[in-house]
Amino acid sequence: MDKETIKTIITDIFTHTGCELNACEITDEGGMLWVAISTPDSRFLIGREGDTLKSVNHLVRKMLEKNHGEEGVARLFVDINGYQKKRFDNLKATAYMLAERARYFKSNIEVDPMPASERRIIHMFLEGAKDVMTESTGMGPNRKVVIKYVGSNI
Repeated sequence: MDKETIKTIITDIFTHTGCELNACEITDEGGMLWVAISTPDSRFLIGREGDTLKSVNHLVRKMLEKNHGEEGVARLFVDINGYQKKRFDNLKATAYMLAERARYFKSNIEVDPMPASERRIIHMFLEGAKDVMTESTGMGPNRKVVIKYVGSNI
């Protein structure tokens, strides 16, 4: 994916919404492409519990898919004033804690239902673990991650 194309899409979105864009930096971290945006209008662009930010992510991905194909779009995350980064760090901490719980009790641990992007973070974080594995179960808004203890059977 071309970083200049992503910056152009972000700039267009900010122009059409009337929001101020202070900075837009794109970095590749751990297989994920982060678009870090700095703006004084973060409250408007993040929304309640990050709902508007999820929509911004969806919009940017769809615009990239339409113009440049699907390659790499799923690993793109738009972040406004560090909101998404903090959320993902909290998810990683939760995944670590629940994996430790699965190891201690030698049982399966269910995580609360969450959106696909958040489940993906837990799967990616725990994919290298040798004694636990993850699996998504359920349907629709009730879809959740189950962290399964497998010991050394892998």
